[in-house]
Amino acid sequence: MATLFKCTPLSISILLLFLCNAIPSSATDSSSTTMHTNNWAILVCTSRFWFNYRHMANTLSLYRTVKRLGIPDERIILMLADDMACNARNKYTAQVFNNENHRLNLYGDNVEVDYRGYEVTVENFLRVLTGRHETAVPRSKRLLSDEGSHILLYMTGHGGDEFLKFQDSEELQSHDLADAVKQMKEKRRFKELLIMVDTCQAATLFSQLQSPGVLAIGSSKKGENSYSHHLDSDVGVSVVDRFTFYTLAFFERLNMYDNASLSSLFNSYNPSTLMSTAYQRTDLYQRRLEEVPVTNFFGSVMETIHTDSPYRAFTGRYSMKSKGWEKRTTLENSEVSEEISDSKINGKQVSCPFTRKWNTIFARMEKTKQIDSLVKYGLVMMFPIVAFSSWLS
Repeated sequence: MATLFKCTPLSISILLLFLCNAIPSSATDSSSTTMHTNNWAILVCTSRFWFNYRHMANTLSLYRTVKRLGIPDERIILMLADDMACNARNKYTAQVFNNENHRLNLYGDNVEVDYRGYEVTVENFLRVLTGRHETAVPRSKRLLSDEGSHILLYMTGHGGDEFLKFQDSEELQSHDLADAVKQMKEKRRFKELLIMVDTCQAATLFSQLQSPGVLAIGSSKKGENSYSHHLDSDVGVSVVDRFTFYTLAFFERLNMYDNASLSSLFNSYNPSTLMSTAYQRTDLYQRRLEEVPVTNFFGSVMETIHTDSPYRAFTGRYSMKSKGWEKRTTLENSEVSEEISDSKINGKQVSCPFTRKWNTIFARMEKTKQIDSLVKYGLVMMFPIVAFSSWLS
């Protein structure tokens, strides 16, 4: 019996050491299986001057599209290097169009520009991606994403072999972009990232990317130019680029509930109409494009309620009021009884109080998602076990 008491503390200590090592590793591995919880969009026009009107129209067109598909303004970072709406050459004051028919004013009442004019720099762009802001920068100008975020990064402007010009005075290099994305991944700022670039030789901007979970598409391959779609003789300049025009044409047929896949979007680009070859980089992306809805990046995440226990019925009651419909949702006959389910193994009642307590602790540990909480939970468990071991010895 004495031998048993001497071995018991050693066994408990070994078990405790195993649990302490196992808990953090399981939490780290869970980052790859993190649930998709929210979508963000970073939309960047890098060009100044009136003759680059189309680049601002490109960006505002994507801004309108993602808002229509459900991404709210607080999750959109809009960067416009120039204000074409208030340019002295603009015949239509405070208006921007992407079509010569002038049916849609892209610069309407609900445009929230986060970075404007000379604020649109390579430095500020990289700060947005990496989150390395000065303390004075407000939350509205920050990318407050997390490890469950899907991010759309759209950029348009003038570019070349592995660079994109900002303000016609500085350049974003391909290795700058790759380094920023790597930092984002290490800091768990996204789950999946889609980079879309409309510029000349856009494909070369992706050449240095190495981070997993990144998908990229550009309007042209190396050595190819990207072209404007049509000229608005009334405005006096081209108002939209071809790649963005056909992207918008694809999305105008959709709403936030459609299940069109990324594959269908990428396959919709016709080299004969683009006058260039759209390039995709998919080797860093783990999922099949046919299985990924475009709304995973261009739309909203539908709010869902997750329950740990099954329920029998889900009913909706609708009542008509003077100002519209009000939906009342109820859960009926819910069989939520955590204590009972925790005290059962394979449908059998467990009478042992220690086993029942251990099952409860284990279940709560399974539900814990944050590493800090797991570590604190392990420390709380350690003290009574060590005290018990010392008492036995």
